[in-house]
Amino acid sequence: MELSMNDQKIKELIRETFVEMLREDREGFYELVLEALEEVGLANAIKEGRKNKLVSEERILKVLEGKA
Repeated sequence: MELSMNDQKIKELIRETFVEMLREDREGFYELVLEALEEVGLANAIKEGRKNKLVSEERILKVLEGKA
């Protein structure tokens, strides 16, 4: 027996899942979305950093120690 779903049915099930998660565990869902956004932001920052000149470890340590 083979199961299959069309795109519309899959979208409907995903939508229902999100709505149910929001109703039952709003805080957990919020944290999940926030973490995903942070990961996207980090990935974008890494990509952007690769375009620019590299900074030495010594320079970074001075900034972290407040000596820069």
